[in-house]
Amino acid sequence: MSTRSIQKIELERELSELLPFRSPRVNLEQYMTPVKVAVEILWLAAYTYNDIKQKMILDLGSGTGIFGIGAALLGAKEVLAIDIDPDAVRIGCSNTERMGLRKKIEWVTMEIDSVKGRFDTVIQNPPFGTRKRGTDIRFLQKALEVGDVVYSVHKSGIQNREVIRDFIYKHDGRITTLLQNKFILPRTLSFHKRRIYTVDVDLYRIVRRGRKIE
Repeated sequence: MSTRSIQKIELERELSELLPFRSPRVNLEQYMTPVKVAVEILWLAAYTYNDIKQKMILDLGSGTGIFGIGAALLGAKEVLAIDIDPDAVRIGCSNTERMGLRKKIEWVTMEIDSVKGRFDTVIQNPPFGTRKRGTDIRFLQKALEVGDVVYSVHKSGIQNREVIRDFIYKHDGRITTLLQNKFILPRTLSFHKRRIYTVDVDLYRIVRRGRKIE
């Protein structure tokens, strides 16, 4: 598929057809970012802030590729998708091939600590840190290190919000947007008992201080 102008409903339809995780790993808190939420984030980045078209995008902790593929469909110059799980990367590569975006997206199996370089925009939905405390902060630290603009999804809550805000400000970041949303998640992980879970989340748009970006 080419990166022609795409309507919001088309983007949602395309992303809803992506292959999910085969066997989600509990320790990595693997679950698919809900399509409707991913579309809202990508649309905000693309059309409110112009953070996607002709930009170098990093999909950090990419899973099977919903953000990276969405960014490519919206006209990103190049996308680098990073995940520690080789099976997720294989599925992501397959999703990329199916979408006709092989020339736009590079997939790498890698620990996030090894990521180097500079990117115009980082988009991530990191693990919330419920299985391994502090994982969400590790992702945020790396995103702020390599990205001029960061879109990052975190679990809501007053205490969590204070921790994340303090961390951002101490690491040369400035929050320009904070939006609340809900993840409606099906039962996917082994410890899930209910058929559907609802999780309140916050989306942060963060700009590194000193960058001429609004």
